[in-house]
Amino acid sequence: MDGMLMMSEQESSRTGETVSARPLPTRAARQHTLRQSISCVGVGLHTGLRIRLALHPAAENSGILFRRVDLDGRAIPGRFDHVVDTRLSTVIGDPTNPALRVATIEHLMAALSATGVDNVLIDVDGPELPVLDGSAADFVFLLDCAGLAEQAAPRAAIDVLRPVRVTDGDAFAELRPAREPGLALAMSIAFPAAAIGEQSFTARLDRRSFRDEIANCRTFTLRQEIEALHAAGLARGGSLDNAVVVDGAAILNPAGLRRPDEFVRHKMVDAVGDLYLAGATINGVFTGHKSGHALNNRLLRALFAEAGNWRFQTRTLRPQPLRVAA
Repeated sequence: MDGMLMMSEQESSRTGETVSARPLPTRAARQHTLRQSISCVGVGLHTGLRIRLALHPAAENSGILFRRVDLDGRAIPGRFDHVVDTRLSTVIGDPTNPALRVATIEHLMAALSATGVDNVLIDVDGPELPVLDGSAADFVFLLDCAGLAEQAAPRAAIDVLRPVRVTDGDAFAELRPAREPGLALAMSIAFPAAAIGEQSFTARLDRRSFRDEIANCRTFTLRQEIEALHAAGLARGGSLDNAVVVDGAAILNPAGLRRPDEFVRHKMVDAVGDLYLAGATINGVFTGHKSGHALNNRLLRALFAEAGNWRFQTRTLRPQPLRVAA
């Protein structure tokens, strides 16, 4: 049977010994969608509007689709080439219709990436997703409640074949080939505020590391920036319940930080979400220094600008060697 290993007479049954008399079979990794629909209501970070978000199962090979149900209902693909703004969040939209856009998608995209959702239809009745607690943790909870359903189509991955790098002053974002499947990330930041300073963090993306290490790390802002945002009609839904606010050496949130380096870990959440706009999981090594949504999107555009930078590959699963007890 596909994916199963039969033992031969030559295979040992000593306790804890690996059994591998012949090569392990492989099977194609399959795409996944949601087992059932699920929804929530929250506040938009910038508009302050009450927004309803609903996630629905979607057909294989359909990808991540966003639909503004308060407008004409046309779907916007969650892909890098549909990103229309990156100033304060990642915004996808229709370049020919300025009203047809969905902002602040990066935290949900990160949760979809880490939990292995390939196909989903996302309905939203406003111009941005609800911010919830400012992290990806609540989106992971929603996806857990909905559950996953395996689909027949094989899951594709994008192999990075040669280094690609984009810069903005001393800030940069880079993708390099990986020695093994999966996405490894390294992020570093530097802020003048003493409460943040210089921080760095590295991780290999998988479901456990995302949940345990970065999912609950919240978006943040500097106190002196809030007035300017309010003057521009932004951050109307921001509060100490959904963002970390920094004033010099002080953290203004009464409960403080969830982790001493919550800031750089949140930047990694953003990068995971932005990179999933590639349209599939990436096999590569990502390095970012002071990298935000703009550089992350420029990096994907640079990656796909030349055919020699990347290739599609159907992912395969190799079962672990069978271990037998005495």
